[in-house]
Amino acid sequence: MRFTLGGGFALLLASASSVIAASDAPLQVIVSTRQQSIVVYDGNAVVATSKVSTGKAGHSTPTGIFSILEKRRHHKSNIYSNAPMPFMQRLTWSGIALHGSGHVPKYPASHGCVRLPSKFAANLFKMTRHGMHVLISDRQVVPAEISSAMLFQPNQALEVKPAPLSDVPLRPALSQKENNPLEVAMIKTASVPTASRQSPAPIRILITRRSAGETIRELQMLLSSLGFDAGVPDGWTGPATLDAVRAFQSAEGLPPDGRITPDLIDKVFRKGGREKPSNGILLVRQRFQPLFSADVDIEQPEAALGTHFLQFQDHDGASGSGKWFGVSLENHLSVSMKKRLGISIDADASVSNALQATLDRLSVPTGVRARIAGLLVDGSSLSISDAESGQETGEGTDFITVTRSSAR
Repeated sequence: MRFTLGGGFALLLASASSVIAASDAPLQVIVSTRQQSIVVYDGNAVVATSKVSTGKAGHSTPTGIFSILEKRRHHKSNIYSNAPMPFMQRLTWSGIALHGSGHVPKYPASHGCVRLPSKFAANLFKMTRHGMHVLISDRQVVPAEISSAMLFQPNQALEVKPAPLSDVPLRPALSQKENNPLEVAMIKTASVPTASRQSPAPIRILITRRSAGETIRELQMLLSSLGFDAGVPDGWTGPATLDAVRAFQSAEGLPPDGRITPDLIDKVFRKGGREKPSNGILLVRQRFQPLFSADVDIEQPEAALGTHFLQFQDHDGASGSGKWFGVSLENHLSVSMKKRLGISIDADASVSNALQATLDRLSVPTGVRARIAGLLVDGSSLSISDAESGQETGEGTDFITVTRSSAR
């Protein structure tokens, strides 16, 4: 049954009690800045819709893949004269949030946040929980069920010895690089919710290209293990790392020029008894904390992967399988980033099989698949992106992917 409840939105639920019960479902919230709309999905079924007001010119709302980091019924802006921001749901620690407002024209009018009609904001607050995903896109996107041999399923869990956890480095969250202030919802401390003991927390998976920093970090660890102290394995080529490279070159009878080339990396890895790093990396988080990472292979590395998001749900205990629902987001890489990543073929998110084609290019080792399968629960998600998760990903966040509407 469809009910129109005023405030410019329609709630597609049978009753108010159904709104509260929906909090147990792994919903997705999708905002369109072009349509100035918000749609809540359960799989590919629409649960609720509303108009919104996103950021106006000079105070744009970032687009990309976010999740709810914090919820506060009563909140006030610490920048705009304690302006009330009721039913605030934080998306970034730098200040972007969903919140209720008495002024929600169906055009961009905010200072960066996503304004919601007051009644809808209150109902949405009941439906969501910490970690629930929110996608913000220029164009309107709709989740579709995706079937692929690449996608993880709980019944793929095997009796394998788990690999040791990787100490994935955290990056501090930084504010959006705009000259103008944003309509923000900031606090001094980050509150990370405690997971329920009754059910395991969903995991967050990110597959992306291996960055130069990741390769340098592994190079540093290998050099140190071989007796050439490269300092702290931080992914930066500082003096200690360059000294270690020169020492290794001298020991191997190479010119000690300190240059880190693909050939040098190959020699160090072979000396350490390891294969050269793969061109992709898989990162896993749970409860807003890094869990582990692993190598993946990307076929046709010259072609962009694009930016995609998938969510797992409807797990059937009898068959040990569930459904994945995914969307592709528009994301234009800069010329400099494409050059750095070796990309010569752009992605097109509007192509109907864009997500399927990307999944077909990814290869994940069997042991890694088994480990992920053992952690998979309803609400777990998979993000795929050419670029790293970005500066907004840090302590107390899931993987945050900020997209670009142009290739500037």
